[in-house]
Amino acid sequence: MKRANTLEQSIIDCTGCSRLLAHCKKVALEKKKKYSEWTYWGRPVPNFGSLDAQLIVVGLAPAAHGANRTGRMFTGDMSGVWLFRALHRAGFANQARSEEKGDGLELNNCLITVVCHCAPPDNKPTPKEIHTCEAFLKQTLELARRKKVILALGQIAWDAIWKEFVTQEKSPLKKIHFSHMQEVRLESGIVLLSSFHPSQQNTFTGRLSEQAFDEVFKRCRSLVDT
Repeated sequence: MKRANTLEQSIIDCTGCSRLLAHCKKVALEKKKKYSEWTYWGRPVPNFGSLDAQLIVVGLAPAAHGANRTGRMFTGDMSGVWLFRALHRAGFANQARSEEKGDGLELNNCLITVVCHCAPPDNKPTPKEIHTCEAFLKQTLELARRKKVILALGQIAWDAIWKEFVTQEKSPLKKIHFSHMQEVRLESGIVLLSSFHPSQQNTFTGRLSEQAFDEVFKRCRSLVDT
């Protein structure tokens, strides 16, 4: 528990990317009209869930008016609505609602982390910013010693976890490029799984349906319970 608290505080206190910090603070000051009464979080967002979890979900970054506002991963935006609804149906969350800290939402055997812990302009962190945050992803995965399944939401997350694990394999791995529902079992027994990100860019266009997203978490549940 102490190591987890140290990790989360290190994430919150990080000042490694001046562009991202400035953007988070700017958004927190300007706000959206509908959230004008909110006091935005406006800084790096820590992981959500327990490091004892067997399912690790890896996203891209906090949304400017989502987690950058609420201070909790995927909370307060449409991507989170989709994610927590699917987690709840698969038994990885106690409720489907994702509105704010203190709303009673708890994860069950699941940890949510991201490639980049600050909200980036246009949802696009630079390669340098992703590299700066790599140490947090690495530490999170190292401390999550009971992990069985690592789910990457989107190509950037897939590339990040692939980079993290490919160097650990005794036998060389041929790079498997991102697509929806890719599944790779590592020599360690850990399974890497991929899904389209539940962003509006994918859900509004029909690229990712709710049924298809549910199937991802059904597979996660099956792998965790095996």
